Amino acid sequence: MAEENKKNEEQKEDVPEVKPGMLIRVYEKIKELDVKGQAKERLQVFEGIVLSRHGGHMPGATITVRKIAADNIGVEKIYPLYSPSISKIEIVKRHKVKRAKLYYLRDYKKKLKEKK
Repeated sequence: MAEENKKNEEQKEDVPEVKPGMLIRVYEKIKELDVKGQAKERLQVFEGIVLSRHGGHMPGATITVRKIAADNIGVEKIYPLYSPSISKIEIVKRHKVKRAKLYYLRDYKKKLKEKK
């Protein structure tokens, strides 16, 4: 039991406190095959606003991140926070929100206000 607590504490240090309404960049490790068939690894950045967080500080905690891609198409991804495939999470902005789940942003047209 004590070993599990130590592992959870180590994981918490790497991941910043991510909350709904934050604009974040998620750096994800992607494994690909090149032309010769050799495996190579690269970082892919996904920048968007956090809609929700599930699981609190548990090892299986996840966040839902949404961004607007080309042609005004919304793209959402669900990331496990403590996954080894995520190398870094960077906080860009904090918006002022009053809810824990921001699913209404899927149809919302106005911009969110920045938190001071």
